[in-house]
Amino acid sequence: MPFTLANLPEASAARLAVIGQPVAHSLSPQMHQPALDEAGIDARYIALEVGPGQVKEAFIRMRELGFIGCNVTVPHKFDALEACDEIDDTARDLGAVNTVRFDDDATRGTNTDGYGFEHAVKESLGLKLPGLSVMIVGAGGGAGGAIAAHCARAGVARLILVNRTESKIEVLGRTLRERHPRLDLATLGTQDTVLPALAAACTLIVNTTSLGLKESDPSPLPAGYLHSNHHVFDTIYKPTALIRAAEAAGAHHANGHLMLLHQGIAAFRFWFPGSDPDAAMRRGLGL
Repeated sequence: MPFTLANLPEASAARLAVIGQPVAHSLSPQMHQPALDEAGIDARYIALEVGPGQVKEAFIRMRELGFIGCNVTVPHKFDALEACDEIDDTARDLGAVNTVRFDDDATRGTNTDGYGFEHAVKESLGLKLPGLSVMIVGAGGGAGGAIAAHCARAGVARLILVNRTESKIEVLGRTLRERHPRLDLATLGTQDTVLPALAAACTLIVNTTSLGLKESDPSPLPAGYLHSNHHVFDTIYKPTALIRAAEAAGAHHANGHLMLLHQGIAAFRFWFPGSDPDAAMRRGLGL
């Protein structure tokens, strides 16, 4: 089915959006709209369902309607990279686009996931990335790959990339090894027998899978893998089985609210350089 905005009555007033599938759960409108209002910018921010293979068409249609830009969430961050006319060094290094700006001469993409992740981990867990031992579960996705690349750039000491299908992270692993030859890096599947031992040796465990979007979803890691010395960060910003398991184990833990906030601040400044949306966005999210 062709992409269309015709069935959205608010689309005529919208100038910014988050696109994804599913996207109804997104808190991005709740965060960005107060920032727009406080800055006196006459624009609405909406959540927009875009199906597989429709990202490029969506960009064309949003351009026609005068959109300023958009955020991109699951599962479109790789397609958005290909659909942009230009991407910056951050998006190129992180291998995905999560923020787009529709300039007069080009559609430009960047990625604020790594920035948002690093600032969220520091604010919520008190950790700085340089020198850390980090495990990322779900590294085969757009956010997981971006966070992995950012961790490598930030100087983590050890990086363990885990994915249900190990073949999906082999290219990422090779790329990171080439760019960061001194990095201690391993890739493995979720059923690998060495996973429990590697998890035990990590300081920070990060979930970037979609497990947790539904209340019935299981944890991406068995509860027995977690202990009280762990710091567990879930990029999903609702209570998840992983966070409940971390709490039960006595581990430090945080959900994705602050990552959403910090990547959103960076995205807003990409659209509106010199702006300061921090306070308004925190109010919108109830932080």
